[in-house]
Amino acid sequence: MEISRELDKLLKKVEKPARYIGGEINGAIKDPEQVRLRFGFAFPDTYEIGMSYMGMQLLYHILNQQEDIYCERVFAPAQDMEECMRQAGMELFTLETKTPVKELDFLGFTLQYELSFTNVVNMLDLGKIPLLSKDRAETDPVIVAGGPCAYNPEPLADIIDVFLIGDGEELLPQVLRARKAGQSKEDYLKEICQLDGVYVPRFYEPEYNEDGTIRQVRRLYEGAPKTIKRALIQDLDSAEFPTDLIVPFIEVVHDRAVVETFRGCTRGCRFCQAGMIYRPVRERKPETIKKIVEEQLSSTGHEELSLLSLSTSDYSRFEELALDLMRMCRERNVSLSLPSLRLDSFSFKVLEEIQGYKKSGLTFAPEAGSQRLRDVINKGITEEDIYGAVKQALQLGWNHVKLYFMAGLPTETFADLDGIAEIAKRIKEINYELKGKKGGRFSVTVSVSNFVPKAHTPFQWAAQDTEEAFIEKHNYLTKQLSVKGITFNYHDTKTSKLEAVFARGDRRVGRALIRAFELGCKFDGWSEHFKSDLWDQAFADTKIDPAFYSTRERDFSEVLPWDMIDSLVSKDFFKREWNKAVKEETTEDCRKGCAGCGMNRAADCMPEARS
Repeated sequence: MEISRELDKLLKKVEKPARYIGGEINGAIKDPEQVRLRFGFAFPDTYEIGMSYMGMQLLYHILNQQEDIYCERVFAPAQDMEECMRQAGMELFTLETKTPVKELDFLGFTLQYELSFTNVVNMLDLGKIPLLSKDRAETDPVIVAGGPCAYNPEPLADIIDVFLIGDGEELLPQVLRARKAGQSKEDYLKEICQLDGVYVPRFYEPEYNEDGTIRQVRRLYEGAPKTIKRALIQDLDSAEFPTDLIVPFIEVVHDRAVVETFRGCTRGCRFCQAGMIYRPVRERKPETIKKIVEEQLSSTGHEELSLLSLSTSDYSRFEELALDLMRMCRERNVSLSLPSLRLDSFSFKVLEEIQGYKKSGLTFAPEAGSQRLRDVINKGITEEDIYGAVKQALQLGWNHVKLYFMAGLPTETFADLDGIAEIAKRIKEINYELKGKKGGRFSVTVSVSNFVPKAHTPFQWAAQDTEEAFIEKHNYLTKQLSVKGITFNYHDTKTSKLEAVFARGDRRVGRALIRAFELGCKFDGWSEHFKSDLWDQAFADTKIDPAFYSTRERDFSEVLPWDMIDSLVSKDFFKREWNKAVKEETTEDCRKGCAGCGMNRAADCMPEARS
């Protein structure tokens, strides 16, 4: 089938046809006949979400700088488009050349969230690629996956050929270039499994105890490493970062220029997977950042700039950088967006600079309602930090505050939930004390997500709350927060349960994943598409108990499905942090002193940031 010709007919029938046409400014144009390797970067969600992901722009830029590699984009079609494609017999295709994905050399999925897993399966099916690795022929593309969810690769182990663990800027090109003409897949996989950051699941086989836990993981190929050490970029300042961002034809979730100021985090929040797996902190120099910003704004015409990091204001020269960027943006009539700022490192000079721009809601993330529970999770902030920061922000003119919390954290009680309501109400009182009746409209939004234990964190052994417990807590908070001027939102419990199953699942849950796809599950992260009854049926059909993975607390002696992955943060550190959490003890920010996480075995842990 000539996809380009047939595509013109389908686009007249679907919403947002620009999702499927390609040809945007700064897109890569190459002759497929003149390259040695073709790679499809597959984002398992719609165009608007995928085009907002900087990691795709970064790797697209790096790969297309190589003359002999062509990286093209692939997104999950929306349901109206998928229906049209299946009726017409059209396979999943790349945006750049409208090539069926099964004709590529590699198809690589980024795994940003567990609820996208059914989309991975659906995209393979739509591309006429066998779902299971063992069923694929030599002519089928090698299926690659990376991203934060790859740190527990086992739920997708029977589907993905190669997982890339860690920083991809150097690893992905190295893995692609290793493929030789005429080389068998088996020989190729045996070669690349020796590289740091490469996990080939077919070379490993878990064995189980009678109670369902893992007894051991057996290596089926003796040359495969016992543990897979995460790939690490040591010098971020000299690493590639794109300035020629692709500019979408339609509005996307984050339609703006973006620069990564630093990677990693030193705070040590015990629930946060990103804060552990992206260690150590590696910064770009201010002059490097400003050069990237200048070139990005020139090449894209974006009217907004955002700084990318896990905790923007922890950048060692944040105040200086932010003020310089504000001046650059003002000269170009561009607004500067600062993501969620830490309450204890808030730069009010920056707020004063922003004051001339449109004020959106200020976002704070206390995470827990009581000091006791904030100590358990090692959040490192106090009520004095919260109220002091809010008070100064209100004095600068903000009239909407957003607060983010979690429900179901380890050791949580209803007294901790009372603290959530108390903080929200106290913020309203502070506003009234400062402004009185003349203060105008003021509102507080409280958003509560459900705690999901994640691999490679101190809470990886913790039990998740049951659905009934979450519902009880949500109902309790709804009553507590039924106050004029306070809006309360909470996360769906059933999707949180599913997220926990795949966050801590082993290889067996892949059977339920494929069965759920067969029953019609896809876009599970979208509330309007999530079908909990079909997931219940999928687990029943495959005889898998979701509670075994979600609400069961693990013992330190248990072999965890992801134990073969070395995130460079030691398991002993996670154990110590779990024990300290139970005792309500905190660990100091490692910029102020080494916490002994083990990362210094592999990297310089930024000693200059401690001075």
